[in-house]
Amino acid sequence: MDAGILERDLQLARLAAAAGEAVDGAGSVALVFGEAGIGKSSLVNALRGALSPQARVLVGQCDDLATRRPLGPFRDLAGSVGPDLARAVAEGGDRHRVYEALWAELTDGPRTAVLVVEDVHWADEASLDALRFLVRRVDRLPAVLVLTYRDDELDREHPLRDLLGQVSRAARVHRVPLPRLSRAAVHELSAPSGLDPAQVYAVTSGNPFYVAEVVAAGGTGDVPPTVVDAVLARLRGLSAATRDTLEQLAVVPSAVEHALVDALLPSGVAQLAAAERHGLLVVSPERVAFRHEIIRRAIADSLPAARRIQLDRNVLAALVGLPGADASRIVHHAAQAGDLDAIARYGPDAARDAAHTGAHREAAAQLRLVLRQRQRFGPAELAGLLERFAVESYTIADSQAAVRAEREAVELRRALGDRRALGADLRWLSRIHWWAGDADAAQEAAREAIDVLEQAGDERLLALALSNTAQLRMLSDRYADAIGYGERAITLARRTDDAAILAHALNNVGTARWRGGDPLGRPQLEESLAVALKAGEAEHACRAYANVIWTLLENLQFKEADRFLAPALDFADRTEQLGFLCYLQVELALRRFAAGAWDDAERYAGFGDVGAFPPARCPALTVLARVRIRRGAPGGDELLAQAGRIAARTRELQRTAPVAAGRAEAAWLRGDHAAVIAAVEPLYAQARRLGAAPYRAELGHWLAKAGRLVPDDGSGHPYALQAAGHWQRAAQAWQEAGCPYEHAAALAQSPDPADKLGALAALDALGAVPLSRIVRAELRSLGVARIPRGPHAATRGNPAGLTGRQLQVVRLLMEGLTNMEIAGRLVLSVRTVDNHVRAALEKLGARSRREVAARIADLGLPPGGEK
Repeated sequence: MDAGILERDLQLARLAAAAGEAVDGAGSVALVFGEAGIGKSSLVNALRGALSPQARVLVGQCDDLATRRPLGPFRDLAGSVGPDLARAVAEGGDRHRVYEALWAELTDGPRTAVLVVEDVHWADEASLDALRFLVRRVDRLPAVLVLTYRDDELDREHPLRDLLGQVSRAARVHRVPLPRLSRAAVHELSAPSGLDPAQVYAVTSGNPFYVAEVVAAGGTGDVPPTVVDAVLARLRGLSAATRDTLEQLAVVPSAVEHALVDALLPSGVAQLAAAERHGLLVVSPERVAFRHEIIRRAIADSLPAARRIQLDRNVLAALVGLPGADASRIVHHAAQAGDLDAIARYGPDAARDAAHTGAHREAAAQLRLVLRQRQRFGPAELAGLLERFAVESYTIADSQAAVRAEREAVELRRALGDRRALGADLRWLSRIHWWAGDADAAQEAAREAIDVLEQAGDERLLALALSNTAQLRMLSDRYADAIGYGERAITLARRTDDAAILAHALNNVGTARWRGGDPLGRPQLEESLAVALKAGEAEHACRAYANVIWTLLENLQFKEADRFLAPALDFADRTEQLGFLCYLQVELALRRFAAGAWDDAERYAGFGDVGAFPPARCPALTVLARVRIRRGAPGGDELLAQAGRIAARTRELQRTAPVAAGRAEAAWLRGDHAAVIAAVEPLYAQARRLGAAPYRAELGHWLAKAGRLVPDDGSGHPYALQAAGHWQRAAQAWQEAGCPYEHAAALAQSPDPADKLGALAALDALGAVPLSRIVRAELRSLGVARIPRGPHAATRGNPAGLTGRQLQVVRLLMEGLTNMEIAGRLVLSVRTVDNHVRAALEKLGARSRREVAARIADLGLPPGGEK
């Protein structure tokens, strides 16, 4: 869909109303104006569909030519108007004859006329005279005169000013300014392309042309060539000095404060007047900025490399000379200018400032630049930079970079003999190794950290090392060990009055107790969250959120988990804890998977599938695999194999058990009971040994499904009830928990055909093809004669997957109705119809309305009328 049509319903309605008034001879002038690319032409194109069939639309275009075409827009009307006007304009010598022919054309026709003259800011003098003639008489015409123009390019001397002054004195004037698109509209346009809507909005400021071109180009990185060409064309009429000024400002990726403008430009702000008049810059008392970020980038991207380097050197010299200049800006221009000394000097401060404000991606990027100049630093200083880079990389979920940097820092501290710093680095190395999915390396670094810090005499750091080991023990379900290490850490943290370490230790002890069945564990874990939030410790708060949610999900307390998910995701996003944000999204995927919302589950699990750290990627892959398995879609086994490799390195039952359950489910659905037992038996024994009730129950359930006798563990978990043959109680428990697939699977264990038919209906609604097939076979074996065929008939009737409303819209499209006419017929807003049309075109694989009929025929959809 044309981007310019979005959010233009009000403007179209005003123009349509003006045309309606003109039927009775109440003619008017409509001024449609806005910046370049705002969608004036798109509005004109959409206007035909908004008018009644009794109106005729005549469109002429003014051109940006060095020598204007005399009467150019009226020449464009040839073929749409009568021969008298066409000849008068073509000959052009007698202006009065042209005026008379125009008058006759607009008064003698059988229908109301809408005369559109586009881009009148480029109109030639003869056209302006003709328009003055019409403006003075338009109130007596059965016509609307629509003039479109760029209001940001009109200085005081522009020839159009006189015409606009005359228009203002007309009896009926409609002013139709076109605003930029809202954030919501940009989101609607960019979301289907997979681009970040916020990023698209940031570079385009909602200008429809720029939005459409960026979306078509597939990204906000390089400026699309069409945009570059359009921007450079606007510079043609400017002086060389003004173009030089724009190029100098274009290398500064932000608004430029007046102090920097004065340092860069000989004449200061006065040098910007011409660019401001042309609508390229916005000048305020405090700063100067390009009207659109994409204009700045288009100019900057068009510069030869040598020219750009020199311009960045100019900015670098000016910034260094300004008191209080932002270190990150200095580093940016130093990098662009190739000034390595400036990078090494200002980079560490820039990274510190970024980290302090929570901009961890920027902090990591600054330190990465600095570390390319590592030969400029001594061993202790370099170790400090590596430590900082490791922490920032860990924060943004770049675990491999974090491991490499922290290992190098550890070796430098070893060589320096600084036991305190070595112990702190070993603790961090343990944490980062776990984050990277290497449990053995994490345990080894944790053990050495405690050994070193017990000798270093630093109680605070020792508390953190003890808490780190408590965390590793908790994650591997060794709850008694975790509580022992954690209680020592809590004592030391309280003694040293360190809120961050206290939150960390409370988290580990609380989680271990809660997961081990101690009801005191949850309040202790929630205390950890409260302490972290109060102290502003974002990482510890995110970890507390993640452990609260994970444990609630394990215990099937889904509504309780929902209370924490939204604030947790918001907090991780705001604080740029990207690793935890990814982890929380995977937890949301687990929640939606349990609720039977499998499309949502796949979407959220997708955040953890690519590039995530292993503890998040493993459950993400498991969710994706189990959705495919339950739907009977291909690829589930391959995804489980990937998840299994990651899980094996973590050595954590919370990773390995769900993978085993997924493998067991896949094997059982294809009737391979031996494979079920092979997948589950070793981990079931481990779950029993560790007392991990949720995993013991689920794995025991699959062993029972494969024919193995499983002892009743007395937990009351729905899976344990199923394993013991109590399918009715299990079905009720699953229903109360809000798990429709598991409820249907339990109900299907009933010997009563009525229960099985109920289960079948639920499974068909979910799209659970493999289990539906098994239940149908069981019903046939019980002699049930009338077994529902499921969704297949509906799918054959509508293979494109169109909704009922989308089918209605498609059929009206085939009748030739416009979106506005469809909206009137179905009593919907035009915006809603726009959305239905776009969705239907995507589902049908049609690139235009004209292709819809062919696709309907190919798919066998009935073309019947709207109902």
